[in-house]
Amino acid sequence: MRSEYTVTQVNAYIKNMFTQDFLLKSLTVKGEVSNCKYHSSGHIYFTIKDAGGAIACVMFRGDRERGGLRFNMQEGQQVKVTGSIDVYERDGRYQLYARQIELDGAGALYERYEELKKRLAETGLFAEEYKQPIPKYIHTLGVVTAPTGAAVRDIINVATRRNPHIKIILYPAIVQGDQAAESIVKGIQALAQRQVDTIIVGRGGGSIEDLWAFNEEIVAQAIFDCPIPIISAVGHETDTTIADYVADRRAPTPSAAAELAVYEYSRFEQDVQDYAYSLHRSMDRKIDLLRAREDRYKETLRLLSPMGKIRDRLLRIDQYQDELQNLMDSKLTAARHRLEIDIERMKGLSPLDRLKGGYSYVADAKGRNVRSIDGVNKDDELSLYVTDGVIRTKVTDLQKIDYQNT
Repeated sequence: MRSEYTVTQVNAYIKNMFTQDFLLKSLTVKGEVSNCKYHSSGHIYFTIKDAGGAIACVMFRGDRERGGLRFNMQEGQQVKVTGSIDVYERDGRYQLYARQIELDGAGALYERYEELKKRLAETGLFAEEYKQPIPKYIHTLGVVTAPTGAAVRDIINVATRRNPHIKIILYPAIVQGDQAAESIVKGIQALAQRQVDTIIVGRGGGSIEDLWAFNEEIVAQAIFDCPIPIISAVGHETDTTIADYVADRRAPTPSAAAELAVYEYSRFEQDVQDYAYSLHRSMDRKIDLLRAREDRYKETLRLLSPMGKIRDRLLRIDQYQDELQNLMDSKLTAARHRLEIDIERMKGLSPLDRLKGGYSYVADAKGRNVRSIDGVNKDDELSLYVTDGVIRTKVTDLQKIDYQNT
């Protein structure tokens, strides 16, 4: 009779076999990462595979925190996973329990890339405040790239199409291999001495090994120290190098770098026309404003002018003269009127008029009017004033008469 076992018993037996196998307790497996999932618990679930198979893997949070993983694991990376293979009894499947995960081959370069990127970021080479603005209008464009290949052709074609008057200075650099980094640095320094307006540093796409020269620290430092604005154009849009982070501007492709560096000449001409139109309008508005201001100033000056005040004073003087003349005439008229009245009154009191009426005027030797015989003595000489002359006489006799009682 055959033996019968439960599923749990079979899984436990297989797990025991895995546990007793010394090789499976600690081994390193190489492969490509797929189905990578970072769980909210802190564990990582993923699969490593090659052309012939795949193994399910898990790394617990504790192993991560102890330094088992020093980079951000992503799909497609080549890794070396060190750990043990055991059976997960509930599901009846085996999996690799990872204790340490390292990048393999190109992955190792990627790890170096991440470490350098982090270190340079901490030193400030990527800081925005150190990046120079790219000039809008340039005369001379410097290019550091290989003298042959699609990159340099694309840059030249795009730049000259956008501006046929642009001057391009090419430094034929080595962009791949052991001597590439030093060659790129020399190119940047040489073009900086030529005092070009903008420099494009780049090459076409490739693997991380092909692009590695642009991840070297000496290239990053040369870009940072360059006094000329630099546009980095390394690889395709998905490729990102250390040079891209340090450069003043990053372009996804060499063609895009040329578009960023060289302003379109036809658009420049249109801009000039627009600026000229705007300038003329601004000048016209300014002139109109100044003319209006001049008119206001003229009116204000006219109102505040001393000549205006002088004219007002002269007019006022004429008015005063007229008023004075009128007052004088009025005074003279009144005075003449009073004089005429006084004359008439004097006429009424004048002795001549009385003399004309048959009366005479008697004066003593001193010319005093004789009104009474008390003021005259016998033999006094008297003068009798009549209408047509004076009669000299001498008193021979005095006779006093009381006319009131007569």
